[in-house]
Amino acid sequence: MGYNTYCMRVLIIEDEERLNNILKKGFVEDGFAVDQAFDGEEGQFLAENEDYDLIVLDLMLPKIDGIEVCKNLRAKNIRTPILMLTARSTVEDKIKGLDSGADDYITKPFSFMEFRSRVHALIRRSHKNTSPILEIDNLKLNPLSHKVTRDGKIINLTPKEFAILELLMRNSGEVVTRTKIIEHVWDYNFEGMSNIVDVLVVTLRKKIDKEYKKKLIKTIHGVGYTI
Repeated sequence: MGYNTYCMRVLIIEDEERLNNILKKGFVEDGFAVDQAFDGEEGQFLAENEDYDLIVLDLMLPKIDGIEVCKNLRAKNIRTPILMLTARSTVEDKIKGLDSGADDYITKPFSFMEFRSRVHALIRRSHKNTSPILEIDNLKLNPLSHKVTRDGKIINLTPKEFAILELLMRNSGEVVTRTKIIEHVWDYNFEGMSNIVDVLVVTLRKKIDKEYKKKLIKTIHGVGYTI
């Protein structure tokens, strides 16, 4: 794919529960963290208050339709790529969706293979506009090649360790809370070990800091972590 999905979050706004769950299953299998909304109001709230790498937005939604959700998000300068789902196949409807601010559309019914292809194309396109290399001190992380080095020495990380490190590096100088890490690396409704973040940061710190006098990953007790 050319990029790391394990630190990426997707929001699916689709009122048809079965389709929403099928799409979520596919995303999770590809390594994404996924949040779900089943009406336009809930979806717009999540999109405005959480950080996502992609939004999958149905056109026909209860409470607020997809066109209005899209317009509202763009009006608030939320530039997250939006893939619109529509059962309407007329040219006019497709133009209406794109004019509202959607980046692409796909007509129902569709194969998951085609859907996946559209998703990956949108993410690749958005990533071309960002600098791929993150660098702090002598630590470098390349999100595209999934490569981490310190002093030129390659450090092998698990996908979750990589995702946490990338999140910390993208927010360098700020405290990243445990809640934010869980929501970004897993998903909004994660229910698992309460200390899973602490356990992973311990192993991450061993790989990143153990051999070096200068420690980069710092614990802010009772709050979270920073780098």
